[in-house]
Amino acid sequence: MRHILAGVVLSSTLVARAWAGQPDQIYGVNLGSWLVLEPWMLPQEWLDMGGQSCAVCASCIATESSFAKAYPDTVDTKFAQHWDTWFTQDDVNTLKAAGINTVRVPLGYWIVEALVDRSHESYPRGGLEYLRRGLGWLKDAGIQAILDHHALPGVQTPGQMFTGNCTTEVQFYTPYNYHRALVWTAVMTTLSHLDPNFESVFAIEAINEPIMNATLTPNYGTFQKNFVEVIRAVELTLGIFVPSSRFSLSVSASVSNNFTAALSATSSATIFSTEVQAALLDAVPILLEIGVACGLQTIFEASPFGKFRDSLVANFMDVNWQYDNPSNPADVAIGPQAYDNHLYYSFGGVAAADPKSYMISICNLTRIQADAAVGNSPLWFGEWGLPTQFNATDEFLYQWADAQKLAYSKGAGWIFWNFKTEISSLTNGSALARQWSYLEGLKLGFLTQDPAALHDPNVCVPYMNSTTHSTGS
Repeated sequence: MRHILAGVVLSSTLVARAWAGQPDQIYGVNLGSWLVLEPWMLPQEWLDMGGQSCAVCASCIATESSFAKAYPDTVDTKFAQHWDTWFTQDDVNTLKAAGINTVRVPLGYWIVEALVDRSHESYPRGGLEYLRRGLGWLKDAGIQAILDHHALPGVQTPGQMFTGNCTTEVQFYTPYNYHRALVWTAVMTTLSHLDPNFESVFAIEAINEPIMNATLTPNYGTFQKNFVEVIRAVELTLGIFVPSSRFSLSVSASVSNNFTAALSATSSATIFSTEVQAALLDAVPILLEIGVACGLQTIFEASPFGKFRDSLVANFMDVNWQYDNPSNPADVAIGPQAYDNHLYYSFGGVAAADPKSYMISICNLTRIQADAAVGNSPLWFGEWGLPTQFNATDEFLYQWADAQKLAYSKGAGWIFWNFKTEISSLTNGSALARQWSYLEGLKLGFLTQDPAALHDPNVCVPYMNSTTHSTGS
């Protein structure tokens, strides 16, 4: 969540081309703490479940992994109760009524349970059932979804609750864990095209917030390339047209009624890298397992398949998320691709900690243009909120919400973090929700009922082309 650099700007024409049939402008929220639980957002519920609170999240039961290790016999039941109640049909109805057209769904790699090495990894089981149910609700409501690989195998960044395992031992950037992430991608791409509950999905995000220092993420550029190829390999197997694809693939008539058999055949296609071939092959038995568990056997193994949907959007954190010669995901694009930028002023490093500096910074934001200059378009702001480094007045939060929406809407749109947070004595009543919950922001009036509307369309006029001390724009 800590970004200091970069952005994108693009025309509405470019936005529309990225995902045909989808809204030109994204007005969205994150479904944070649902399938990747972050205890700071629901501290009382976490304690009631049996979790703990500590200043350093690695030192107590403060993540899904540590909880599963502490309570191996009850973890699945405890989390099933949480998944069942944190995001509900009522929430979907409320979001639809509020004009939200997109949700970003943070997921851990353990949603695909076969990828967890139970010899040393522990996570709750059963989340896929709730993901399928929730995506079905979203489909019925006409709300599109981004599947965000939020917590990667081996952990992608140190010391963060959102990785599911708060640790300084970052192991994601290794061949073994890159492979597991690619298998996850093959599974999620298949479900997005073949499981009716996944029809709301239009994009898959490769990785949430990798380490910002590119020298610490070896071979990340190769992973980006393979991530795109895995998505497109699954789609070509399905007979889905992939714009700008350099690949050509034909499926034998002998397997044209059995997708998993066809995918197994594709895994030997030498047009793909050996890493992609291995990921496709390892996805097949997992899909067969999921087919049995979720009642998808006929769809996966005994149904004709062809073009069911348009190509998915491959989604990456923008190149400017990292520094020190990062790889540019735009260089590996095949078919529709989009980019994600996160901007939180409350973590520092963006503007001086006062209202005027915040407004000058956001009203003169250049991240959209900077990303467009290196091909990272279209771009949406996939995480942002109203938190500040100072005690913000209600008057300021009206301006702060307007100014951020205005800035981010110059790109492909915005996705607020989070759709809700807990309101309890441990959050000082609504103090946490006031600046972190979209639904509470609506209730308090900082956010407009029509997400495209602003309280003051001229909110930035007094601050345009001003300067302030800032380490990033």
